[in-house]
Amino acid sequence: MGIEVVVEGLTMSFGKQNIWQDVTLTLPAGEVSVMLGPSGTGKTVFLKSLIGLLKPQRGRVLINGVDMVSSPERDIYETRKLFGLMFQDGALFGSMTLFDNIAFPLREHTRKRESEIRRTVMERIELVGLLGAEGKLPGEISGGMRKRAGLARALVLDPQIVLCDEPDSGLDPVRTAYLSQLLIDLNARIDATMLIVTHNLDIAATVPDNMGMFFRRELVTFGPREVLLTSDEPVVTQFLAGRREGPIGMSEEKDAATLAAEADGAVRTDVPRVIVPQLEPSPGLPPRAAVARRRERVLGMLDRLPPAARAAIQDTYARGAGAPTPRMPAAGSGS
Repeated sequence: MGIEVVVEGLTMSFGKQNIWQDVTLTLPAGEVSVMLGPSGTGKTVFLKSLIGLLKPQRGRVLINGVDMVSSPERDIYETRKLFGLMFQDGALFGSMTLFDNIAFPLREHTRKRESEIRRTVMERIELVGLLGAEGKLPGEISGGMRKRAGLARALVLDPQIVLCDEPDSGLDPVRTAYLSQLLIDLNARIDATMLIVTHNLDIAATVPDNMGMFFRRELVTFGPREVLLTSDEPVVTQFLAGRREGPIGMSEEKDAATLAAEADGAVRTDVPRVIVPQLEPSPGLPPRAAVARRRERVLGMLDRLPPAARAAIQDTYARGAGAPTPRMPAAGSGS
């Protein structure tokens, strides 16, 4: 089972530029979380702070009692082994085959025999639907296949926490749908705690148990997916609707005069938002263990949630929290 990640009062600046401040949230053990936000709001910086690659000015990131901000470097290094990190571009070595790319962490960080390495790598290659492509170079395969190879490498050390940095970037909608299903299937198989940074609204609507959003150097919200999906915060409704009208501008933030002009001439186009069902594991896979844990956790906090989110959660569970949803076929090698 995955490990809970507790973030308390995290503040990050580069020189005089404040990236975000006082970020507090908990990634529940074994659940899938998504972090949204306009470009330039520090989502990737947040991932790197969780794993201890960047040092915030204030706050803590607690994992199994280790603070990834201020604990001794030796403890941080050992705790970092609990993570698997999938980068935006796959971050594959261009001169290595997919097999050698995926095997690289095992050869660098373990003393396993080559026969053990081969068995583990081939298991991960099969897991992400790349059997038959292991001898190819990254330049010989599609972007979608490189993404999945990067994911296989992130999984090769059996991580309990998986961080995915914009796994959908550069993918078309069909390949993104395959990827969404793959992420849910992985969670069903390995029960790891997962955090996905994305701009993609389809992934955000169908994959996570929990959602958060960064804007204007702050965490706007983080909690059960229904909280963000029913939120009436202007920045959230604008982002989810993909509208120009709202606080987000081309350079992230609009000035007060622009917002006032928009408000004067605005025509309300909001309609009640339908929360689409969360994806379920593909046929033949076990149920996600996180589903039952999440249900107990969310029902326990129900009276502390906004009315719209509370109603959406009650409706979901009244309908039987897991009414089957359309499933994508198993990922083929062409994506």
